[in-house]
Amino acid sequence: MATFLYRIGRGAFRRRRLVTLLWAVILGAAGAGAATAPAAGDDGTSFMPGIEAQRAFDLIGERFPGSDADGADARIVFVAPDGEKVTAAGHRAAIDAFVATAGDGPQVASAVSPFTANAVSEDASTAYATVTYEVSSGDLTDAGRTALEKAVDEARDSGLTVEAGGSALSSQPAAGGAAEAVGIGLAAVVLLITFGSLAAAGLPLLTAVVGVGISIGTILALGSALGLSMTTGTLASMLGLAVGIDYALFVVSRYREERENGHDPREAAGLAVGTAGSAVVFAGLTVVIALAGLSVVGVPMLTKMGLSAAGAVVVGVLVALTLVPALLGMWPDAVLSRTARKRGTAAARHTGGAGGGGSRWARFVLRRPVTVLLACVAGLGVLALPAADLRLGMPGAEAKPVSTTERRAYDALAEGFGPGFNGPLTIVADVRGASDPEAAATTVADAIRDTGGVVSVSPPRFNPEGDTALFSAVPATAPNDERTKDLVQTIRAERGGLEDGTGATFEVTGSTAMNIDVAQALQDALVPYLSVIVLLSLLLLMLVFRSVLVPVKAAVGFLLSVLASLGAVVAVFQWGWGAGLLGVEQTGPIMSLMPIFLVGIVFGLAMDYEVFLVSRMREAYVHGERPAQAVVSGFRHSARVVAAAAVIMIAVFSGFVGSGESMIKTIGFGLAVAVLFDAFVVRMAFVPAVLALLGDKAWWLPRLLDGLLPRVDVEGAGLTGRSAPASGDRPAREPVRT
Repeated sequence: MATFLYRIGRGAFRRRRLVTLLWAVILGAAGAGAATAPAAGDDGTSFMPGIEAQRAFDLIGERFPGSDADGADARIVFVAPDGEKVTAAGHRAAIDAFVATAGDGPQVASAVSPFTANAVSEDASTAYATVTYEVSSGDLTDAGRTALEKAVDEARDSGLTVEAGGSALSSQPAAGGAAEAVGIGLAAVVLLITFGSLAAAGLPLLTAVVGVGISIGTILALGSALGLSMTTGTLASMLGLAVGIDYALFVVSRYREERENGHDPREAAGLAVGTAGSAVVFAGLTVVIALAGLSVVGVPMLTKMGLSAAGAVVVGVLVALTLVPALLGMWPDAVLSRTARKRGTAAARHTGGAGGGGSRWARFVLRRPVTVLLACVAGLGVLALPAADLRLGMPGAEAKPVSTTERRAYDALAEGFGPGFNGPLTIVADVRGASDPEAAATTVADAIRDTGGVVSVSPPRFNPEGDTALFSAVPATAPNDERTKDLVQTIRAERGGLEDGTGATFEVTGSTAMNIDVAQALQDALVPYLSVIVLLSLLLLMLVFRSVLVPVKAAVGFLLSVLASLGAVVAVFQWGWGAGLLGVEQTGPIMSLMPIFLVGIVFGLAMDYEVFLVSRMREAYVHGERPAQAVVSGFRHSARVVAAAAVIMIAVFSGFVGSGESMIKTIGFGLAVAVLFDAFVVRMAFVPAVLALLGDKAWWLPRLLDGLLPRVDVEGAGLTGRSAPASGDRPAREPVRT
């Protein structure tokens, strides 16, 4: 592996103009494809095959073909001024005028007046009109939205408070450009401090932006064909930018080190790609495994997000291995420190990059391994405690800022009609097996109406064939209330008795039931998903480090960091600790996709730091150093760069906390704190403490596995003849075997 990548690095350096031109062509092609591709539609983030709510939704589409269950809708809420009623003549006329105007809009299927649909609150202070469309929200034209917005504005001129909910006018999250700009700016500062050179700081930023541009351009170009949403692209850009900067950072750092060791520019580029590039390849593979593993969960949208982000990581790896050495060939001395450029690289080996702080910290941990280990486990354990109270859900309009009309419409409906009105349950009854279909449907509706926690049930509505009935049940509690979840389970538990008595069966769906089922399915899928990625990554790390205990230690450290990050997410977004500082206006259940997505990404990133840091320790150990000294050597060469890489990732992820999209905000925060815990607690303290206690046993590998595992030479042993030894001329050591 190292020799192969060494040749790639030298080849890219030698053919730098051709390599740079090829990447420019790829970037231009991706940009042209994005500019000419049609806009992507809705990716169906709430749907998951196999769950009851999805089966019921599909049955509605099959038995009620004219209803267009996927059609966009708008619920326009009218609130009368204090002391007045919406039924007053002037207000009623304004509402009727709105219904007439909205009904004549483009793509509108129907507009229903609140006075004919019994959609007026008991005190007549609030009413709502429902506008449905013939197409989904993704296919709704600007003309359709503009016509509805104009009708809403006209109604507001009458003196009524008018707010709009539903999918037709749902506000889209802002594009991630501002977040990426913040992340890049902070990364530039960190890189400048780390390298002390504008060129060295700018090169990782430039190559990362190229990689992200190619990835996002490709996602936009394929968005319409593959159903990739803005959320998919945002997450891919988030990860692509973070790993792109980090991977380039490690190659540039190793190049500077090899130049300080006296190698000429072309040889230094080859050695940098052969050594640091090997770590980049395997670190990238762990991230790709974790992201691609999201496909085993069974959520189509999650699969798209994972595969798109994995593609961005692959692009970042390829850029680091080829474009970075090509650009180093363009300006071979520009990335060196000012001292190295003035005095010459031979003199710089005695002045640069010794990583004194890293060595001192490693020796501190080696003197007190038990104390440091216990402090790490206890500290992360305390931070993980809130994770025990994790509640999953799918926050809707109630999680939006109060500045949005969707949130104000949600609050107005909850106040006028009750908290459960914003999340009605839809029941579809299959009465084909009943002798009297109408009586069977009525019996089912009456039984659900009599269930505790149900406020009201609408009359059953039959399809043209008369074999399926549809009705709604309004809970007494809000959609994300635990009592609503219990109510759904209670209603479903009544199915067996009703089926025996009527010959009819029913299923529960609607957005509330869909979110409940998705959360449960994701919770059930978490353990199998963890098993898959942990097993595959353990095998990969065993191949990289030729050790059994080092990969196990890496997995344990990952569990500590991910549980602590989940605890922090719960404390902020569910309990509300410091929520105001992050712009979180409504606390509640954590988005059901969040834990499994966070676990996947954090696992990949945790293995990134494991490979980068421990590979230098193994490199020193294989070249003859004792275990404790190898730990110090690994920190001397890698600690500063790993810390800089972690700070950059934290900066990039923190930039997305300002997103208006709740999922992006939560994931950005979760990833930022996860990197903080994993890089600065687990990898910088937990890892050296464990290795100090294990000694030579850390590199133990059974003879059977040693014979079965292929040798990939990540530590660059095959390049020893080309590179100056890390310390002295010690002979290479074989791993411990039994």
